[in-house]
Amino acid sequence: EVQLVESGGGLVQPGGSLRLSCSASGFTFSRVMMRWVRRAPGKGLEWLSSISSVDGSATYADSVQGRFTSSRDNAKNMMYLQMNNLSPEDTAMYYCEDPIGRRGQGTQVTVSS
Repeated sequence: EVQLVESGGGLVQPGGSLRLSCSASGFTFSRVMMRWVRRAPGKGLEWLSSISSVDGSATYADSVQGRFTSSRDNAKNMMYLQMNNLSPEDTAMYYCEDPIGRRGQGTQVTVSS
């Protein structure tokens, strides 16, 4: 059974940082590209980043380029999203996603003073 479990969200002030984690199981994590996506209140799903299974290289949406960094540890079946310089517009539920769109329960990030 495929399981994706996101963690690390919380309440942070504008300009702050958070590091999200995603634990994967039930499939060959090391062989697939993974994604981070988010859903802000009242909005649709937004792609944030894709990270290669081969070399860990990542691509980013313009909205997070330069502020967010994706990484992964294939030996641990884990991936991470380092988020810096957060703004209230980053408030959303964050998900890791596999190539066919399966996601975990998400982790809530709230950016507020």
